[in-house]
Amino acid sequence: MDRYIHPEAKIGKNCEIGPFTVIYENAVIGDESKIGSHVVIYPGTNIGSGVRIDDHAVIGKMPMKAKMSAITKDKKLDPAIIEDLAIIGTSAIIYAGSKIGKNVLVADFASVREDCIIGEGTIIGRGVTIENKVTIGKYCKIETEAYITALSEIGDYCFVSPEVTFTNDNFMGRTKERFKYHKGITMKKGARVGANATILPGIIIDEDGVVAAGSVVTRNVPAKVIVMGSPAKYFKDVPKEQLLENQDFYIGEK
Repeated sequence: MDRYIHPEAKIGKNCEIGPFTVIYENAVIGDESKIGSHVVIYPGTNIGSGVRIDDHAVIGKMPMKAKMSAITKDKKLDPAIIEDLAIIGTSAIIYAGSKIGKNVLVADFASVREDCIIGEGTIIGRGVTIENKVTIGKYCKIETEAYITALSEIGDYCFVSPEVTFTNDNFMGRTKERFKYHKGITMKKGARVGANATILPGIIIDEDGVVAAGSVVTRNVPAKVIVMGSPAKYFKDVPKEQLLENQDFYIGEK
């Protein structure tokens, strides 16, 4: 047998399923979906119609919990949800308890941990790591090898450049006191972060705020302002032509 499909899995019409793929019980796959080879789809996972999942992807994986894990907890998680027309790349991993929205792209080797929500039309780039309990809005771009730490919130139309690092622990793993202060990064609608920037725990980047490449951000970034440097400081206001409201792709609130 070159693949395994549990008899209680539900496969829609006109689906393609590659060799050596494993689909466990109560998984649901919508019509016209294409599942590559060596894919693993865990029990109860709900995959919409027209979804593409490339070779070696893993959908609905349960998290591992180390003895000293600060955020990961032992708890029952809902099955993963992949909505219509999403694309999941080669060797990407989507954990249980996460929801991938309509028309989302999760590129090759990316990882989306448990309890995450990714909004419609967002692009998660190659090798991106999204830790647990992260919410990402609609029409965002999270580019190659960015690291989005646990407990972060990213609003609609945000842009995170390659190799950006978010952090959430000012105590760097020392003292029990740190558990009171764990907090990820908040990016408001239209905020942008340049390549290789590092954002310290709990920072808020307000609407249309911009962090220049290579900056280390130690304080909140006001709306429509560019900050730069280490530590990052006011550089100038965001040019009017760069504001989200002036972009052709911006469709506003629905």
